[in-house]
Amino acid sequence: MSEKLNQLSFVIGVFFILVALVLLIGYATTTSLKHSINLYTGLGMMVFGLIMIRLKA
Repeated sequence: MSEKLNQLSFVIGVFFILVALVLLIGYATTTSLKHSINLYTGLGMMVFGLIMIRLKA
């Protein structure tokens, strides 16, 4: 596990997934954040984060 934390791609992936989760949960639960930009940005960040985690250095 400590090997993965030393890889920059893993840390970047985790960061983007966390930000994506905040956007998607905010989109799903509140009316003030229910804009399509939050949905599309959250999905895009989720895909990018998953790609970064799957990268092998």
